[in-house]
Amino acid sequence: MMQYKAIEIFTSSEARWKGKTLSEALVRFICDSKIPARCMVTHGTEGCYESGEIATPKLEILSYNMPLLIQVILPQGDLERVLPTVEKMVTDGIVVVKTLNVVSHKTRNRFIPRHIRVKEAMTGDPSTVNPSTPVSEVVQLLLSSHFTGVPVVDEERRPVGVISQGDLINRAGMPLKLCLLAESDQNRLDSFLEKMSFTKALEIMSSPAVTLEENKMLTDAVELMMLEKRLKRLPVVNAEGKLVGILSCMDIFRLITRESPDWQAFQEQNIHVENLVSVSQIMRRDTHRVNLQTPIEEIISIIHSDDMGRVAVVDSEGLYQGIISDENLLAAFSDHRAGLWDFIVSKMVFTESGRKHRELLQQLKATKASDVMDTSHMTVTESTPIEEAIGVMAENDLKRLPVLDSEGHYRGMVSRESLLKTGFTQCRKP
Repeated sequence: MMQYKAIEIFTSSEARWKGKTLSEALVRFICDSKIPARCMVTHGTEGCYESGEIATPKLEILSYNMPLLIQVILPQGDLERVLPTVEKMVTDGIVVVKTLNVVSHKTRNRFIPRHIRVKEAMTGDPSTVNPSTPVSEVVQLLLSSHFTGVPVVDEERRPVGVISQGDLINRAGMPLKLCLLAESDQNRLDSFLEKMSFTKALEIMSSPAVTLEENKMLTDAVELMMLEKRLKRLPVVNAEGKLVGILSCMDIFRLITRESPDWQAFQEQNIHVENLVSVSQIMRRDTHRVNLQTPIEEIISIIHSDDMGRVAVVDSEGLYQGIISDENLLAAFSDHRAGLWDFIVSKMVFTESGRKHRELLQQLKATKASDVMDTSHMTVTESTPIEEAIGVMAENDLKRLPVLDSEGHYRGMVSRESLLKTGFTQCRKP
């Protein structure tokens, strides 16, 4: 048997707390507490109050103030966390606490709450461009933001297309990812932007734009994004089809982090939770890894041939030591950024540019993985629940997470997209 408590509030439909009905406010409070509690609101059909007032559907004038019963069932250890607030919120009613002997408590992970709508998760009022905007301005806009894509809208702010980082690379000839382009030599950047000033957004955008209606359920939106269209972000429109926001993977991550309880803590209280998914079930095991002595010249080649865009560093026993990404390389060779830019753009084919940067070439050959790796990058273990991994990514604005076993050996990598897709797919199963 498990010791639980039941809180019962006998009140009325007229009871309020901070402008909301008491029932709505209490349900929200219990939900936001993220404890293993169940809450139920029961509307009475007839009753009376201490004042002598009778509520009954037979007397139409009094039928508006019907009796209400709010019940909360929760583990005994969580009672003191919520009871003081419940007592404060109930300004008209009776609060009762009962002891229960619970035989079993079972629940399931919904991953994304089914009542959430797109407008509750999206980023509102996004930056936009129009079809005639020069691509140079599009690039400058993205370089000054945290996004790697932008909606293209018409005069009435209706989406007609989207420009992503992939569109800029594949259709506009952008030589590097935006994060690298932002760190390149200003003269080189200006030269590229000048070339792009003659190309319009209309010529490179992906169209027609796939959009979401703001009142659509978020679960439906994730299915469209991750399973049907395989897109990282989508424009959000209102009922008139006008752009009101953008929904990205990170927007969904932040909502999951805000709404999801601590499922591991639930299990520690002997609560059976179905549909829990761990990182080990979705991580990429075929990712590259290098040792501490691997030359940077080789690492650059690996990073730019792998869609993960980064490489893990391990010691002779396979224990994780750090991670190397483009940003780490730029920081390590800050005195030779122009040369490094040449090196990456030329895909390691050194001819004239190689002769111009002899010092960089020598430094690349002499520098090892241990000299530039990031040892502070966040990691997760194989047993980490995906909700926890999502929280780590959202809090630290990460696109990838290295996965380790219980002893610290490197096992693979997880991405935003894999976490979201797998979590959604697994947790929507009956």
